[in-house]
Amino acid sequence: VQLQASGGGLVQPGGSLRLSCAASGRTFRRDAVAWFRQAPGMDRQFVAAMHRMGGYTYYSDSVKGRFTISKDNARNTVYLQMNNLRPEDTATYYCAADPSVISSSLASQAAYGYWGQGTLVTVSS
Repeated sequence: VQLQASGGGLVQPGGSLRLSCAASGRTFRRDAVAWFRQAPGMDRQFVAAMHRMGGYTYYSDSVKGRFTISKDNARNTVYLQMNNLRPEDTATYYCAADPSVISSSLASQAAYGYWGQGTLVTVSS
């Protein structure tokens, strides 16, 4: 089972990026999915999540209104659309998935059993 995150890169403040997370060896169809990020020297923190039933999404206050998480079951891929990026969004972004996550644990790293390898996002002029 592998989750492969991609789409990171260097972008100017105010710009946009879309991260992708593709799964092999499992399907996202019944999974809760999430994105976390880790800035240099900092702990990994929650960014966004989608409940396994779909239709319910949850965001950290720092990205609410700028980032959107989505899932394409046909492509077995999870996305994170990031708009109006700020320098403080610079981090390595990780996707995560698990079929057992309940609503109250969507933001908890410990709730997710499957993780991608991370993709680096750098926001700088």
